[in-house]
Amino acid sequence: MAKVVAVDAGTTGVRALVVDEHARVADVAYRELTQHFPRPGWVEHDPAEIWDSVRATLAEVGGRLAEAGESVAAIGITNQRETLVAFDRSTGRQLHRAIVWQDRRTAPLCAELVDGGYLPLVRATTGLVLDPYFSATKAAWLLRHGDLALGAADSGLSFCTVDTFILWNLTGGTAGGTYATDPSNASRTLLLDTATLAWSPELCDLFGVPAHTLPEVRPSAGRFGTAALADLGPASAALDGVPVSGVLGDQQAALFGQACFEPGMVKVTYGTGSFALANAGPERPPAPEGLTVSCAWDLGDHAPASHGRVAYALEGSAFVSGAAIQWLRDGLGIIASAAEVGPLAASVPDSGGVTFVPALTGLGSPWWDPRARGIVTGLTRGAGRAQIARACVEAMAFQVRDMTDAMAVASPHPLSALRVDGGAAAMDLLLELQAEQSRMPVARPRSLESTALGAATVAGLAEGVWSSLDELTALWQAETVFEPQLPAELTDAVHESWRRAVEKSMGWAVPDAE
Repeated sequence: MAKVVAVDAGTTGVRALVVDEHARVADVAYRELTQHFPRPGWVEHDPAEIWDSVRATLAEVGGRLAEAGESVAAIGITNQRETLVAFDRSTGRQLHRAIVWQDRRTAPLCAELVDGGYLPLVRATTGLVLDPYFSATKAAWLLRHGDLALGAADSGLSFCTVDTFILWNLTGGTAGGTYATDPSNASRTLLLDTATLAWSPELCDLFGVPAHTLPEVRPSAGRFGTAALADLGPASAALDGVPVSGVLGDQQAALFGQACFEPGMVKVTYGTGSFALANAGPERPPAPEGLTVSCAWDLGDHAPASHGRVAYALEGSAFVSGAAIQWLRDGLGIIASAAEVGPLAASVPDSGGVTFVPALTGLGSPWWDPRARGIVTGLTRGAGRAQIARACVEAMAFQVRDMTDAMAVASPHPLSALRVDGGAAAMDLLLELQAEQSRMPVARPRSLESTALGAATVAGLAEGVWSSLDELTALWQAETVFEPQLPAELTDAVHESWRRAVEKSMGWAVPDAE
């Protein structure tokens, strides 16, 4: 049977993955992305490097598919979401480095808008908060400081998320590439009315972003175009002309890839940050305190009647999770490789009273404090590498508990399952701690590539590789399930120490003048 290829353009790297009819990853290629830090709190990527990495990884897996005589039914795209790309569609020229979702340069603008009384409008229309995390303030900053000329509607100036930039290039670029996105990505920009799934004229005016610079919003499942890869060498035989039929933001893709199709199901992805999403069903819920509401997906004409076309998600975001492990490695030299953190943390029974709040780029859900900064508390002469590593792993579980606690209060449906993925989900210690803290069984699937699986399966659903959500549900399998074991009183007491440390981390940074 034909395979499906997923392009997964993440924060730290780009992968192309081949998925078989059993929703198993059969092949993968990877390229690391360069991280640019021009100033403290600023994070940028080179869009040209992103596209070059997409081509390189597709060439690698496509070449192997062609050599084996395999056919490809569809290509799906998933991506880091709020990262903003500014380029000229008439020439393909990038106009600035991509401003990454972690970037905090627009904190003063967010504060200005909050002081101006615009938060209720933003919350009601988008389900989001006024935070540098999201795309619209990045576009506003570029228009103020990036020397970008708005020009006429046909000037070519384009603001988009990474999925759109890849899709446009993949389907032909200046030779007729598709300039489109889907609601899962558009709902993370601060510009989409998530009730109508259309760009909000009022919010476009508020941020000064003309609607003509934005991509068309299409359903997540459906044919966006065909791959224009005739120049990709041997890989062209397998990939050129293949329909590009699915687009999902990375966190919604993980929710889909984890088969969380029923309201109340929760997935957590431990990546650069930690992201918890709960399926909130087909009706958009009001934006709850501390959380955001996003569109999970729009299956368009491929939606089963039993589930409806659109699903919404309650979402919590912790900006630094796996990135804290990188910091232990690169910043402090406590570990030589990321893989060492699990065994080192598990070598001690507890953190010895050490608490680490990894607010290295501010705090996300449920605090939303861009001025928070990372702190380590509870140090004694007995604290060493192992205790700090343990505190880092515990912080990942605590941050997710803060989100699932808020979801349990806000969700119209009881939380029924917690499924995990991402690189750090390989750590048994982390998942044991998560089960204790969130007081739910935590299931680790047989494949941790849930983001890519979501992109592949939504594209395959559109092209008939899989016939229904029920078929995809049957293909999902747990490898291990971790159950809470300790008394709730004990885990609550440890969590309370974490909350006290979080309060101390808030409001540290002095606001910059814009």
